Amino acid sequence: MSDLYERPDIYDLLENENRHGAIKRHWEKVFDGKKIHTMLDVSIGTGNLTLPAAELGIRLSGSDLSSAMLKKCEEKACERNLEIDLRVSDFRKLDQHFHEAYDCVASTGNSIPYVTNEEAEMVLEQMDALVKRHGYLYFDMRNWDKILEERKRFYLYDPVFDGDIRINFLQVWDYNMDQSMTFHLLYLFEKNRQIFQKEHFEEHYFPIKRSRLLEKLQSMGYRKMEVMCHPAFLENVDPDVADWYCLIAQKE
Repeated sequence: MSDLYERPDIYDLLENENRHGAIKRHWEKVFDGKKIHTMLDVSIGTGNLTLPAAELGIRLSGSDLSSAMLKKCEEKACERNLEIDLRVSDFRKLDQHFHEAYDCVASTGNSIPYVTNEEAEMVLEQMDALVKRHGYLYFDMRNWDKILEERKRFYLYDPVFDGDIRINFLQVWDYNMDQSMTFHLLYLFEKNRQIFQKEHFEEHYFPIKRSRLLEKLQSMGYRKMEVMCHPAFLENVDPDVADWYCLIAQKE
């Protein structure tokens, strides 16, 4: 089975200009009232969730474990005439690759739960070490509290179209005995009502409750914490019931 993160062509299938614009509005809401001029995304992927921030005047840097994803991110940045510093890095070892400080250090795309809860706390420590005094730490992720409560099995997406090709996307979630989860990502490519291509990927997650993340941030000296729905401009959506949420906290 191939690795989704070595297939940016598949990874980006759900992206379009409308979504890009929505993510830009998201960052406008997140940054409102904050002095943020530099940002590092330690799980930038192909840039879908962070490149729109650079269009707001943020000097953006990024890292990811996948060189294929970073290559795609660089191509997309060039297409939009954006300058970005990209480095291959495991976010558990940021201190081996970054030595400067940033106004905001972020982890986007539900990336933190790829590692165990104990390692997730270590990731937050690695991120914190790169945050300027009075700077911000940000992450967004799935609402794992909701997932563990509802124990949903199937997660459906609206189909997308590429010319006369319809792309159907479905996730099937397995709840493992060790409290981890396996997400099966199924892509079905349809033309003339016939499926001509199937792609199956697996992702392994370690659900982490929001309370644990908040407690860790507090122990590191973060006090001003904002929890919002993702995207953040959906102000009428309670982050406790949303499928995704984001958190930004200020360092004392």
